[in-house]
Amino acid sequence: MQELAGKVAVITGAGSGLGRAMAHRFGAARMRLVLADIDASRLNAVGGELDDLGVAVVTQVTDVSKASQVHGLADFAYEQFGAVHVLCNNAGVAVVGSAWECSDADWAWAMGVNFWGVLHGLRAFMPRMLASGEPGHVVNTASAAGILAPPLSSPYVATKHAVVGMTESLYHDLALRSANISCSVLAPGFVKTGIASSESVRPEEHKNTGPSTDPLVAEVGKYYAKEVAQGIRAETVADAVHDAILEERFYIFTHPEMKPAFEDRFSRIVAGTNPKTRPLAVSSDG
Repeated sequence: MQELAGKVAVITGAGSGLGRAMAHRFGAARMRLVLADIDASRLNAVGGELDDLGVAVVTQVTDVSKASQVHGLADFAYEQFGAVHVLCNNAGVAVVGSAWECSDADWAWAMGVNFWGVLHGLRAFMPRMLASGEPGHVVNTASAAGILAPPLSSPYVATKHAVVGMTESLYHDLALRSANISCSVLAPGFVKTGIASSESVRPEEHKNTGPSTDPLVAEVGKYYAKEVAQGIRAETVADAVHDAILEERFYIFTHPEMKPAFEDRFSRIVAGTNPKTRPLAVSSDG
């Protein structure tokens, strides 16, 4: 896409963090915005901020883990603006723990938001975006944990690896169709967002009956929370997303210092050697 002014962007997880920052950045580019989030109060606050700035913005409370609600969001977007040019499947949650210790509720919640939320977005919006023939772009928020595999993060790592793979496949699908739509996968490292406090928006249907008794879980949870608090600004990531859309750039990396870890992992894959276990491997936020 060469021009964003006047175009329509849909952003999920827009009530805080990366989604809020993207909304402000796209608003500054004079885009029209459709914002979605599961938290009504946060969503309305962001919508109000942008409305005060003169941005054309509408909001809809949406649980991206529910296909019907994401399809409803698509209907709402097209009813309001008649088109969608940029789709940001951004909503995400973090769950800490080993694969065998995380509960069914942990896995269902993480898969519902991080994986199914992206897939629901593609199913709800892509047919109409393709049919329009207009230029477009899709940004799926993964994480550096979709490139690496830090410990005690199995649900998060599994879902973010799935998003990276799904988006790469999407890239090829669009290219084979000579579509007028590009896509990017956003894989940030630690960013100052509310990802470490995801539990505050966990639905009742996915609540755990009690806290984990594994001391490692508490230790790693505190570590990740500290790193997130010291992370880069969400606005910096939003700038990178904006630029990647204009450049039609697929990979959006935000932390150059993580590239040696990427290179190490892939060199070990090619060589067939075992992964390198770090005391607390660099994780990510998305």
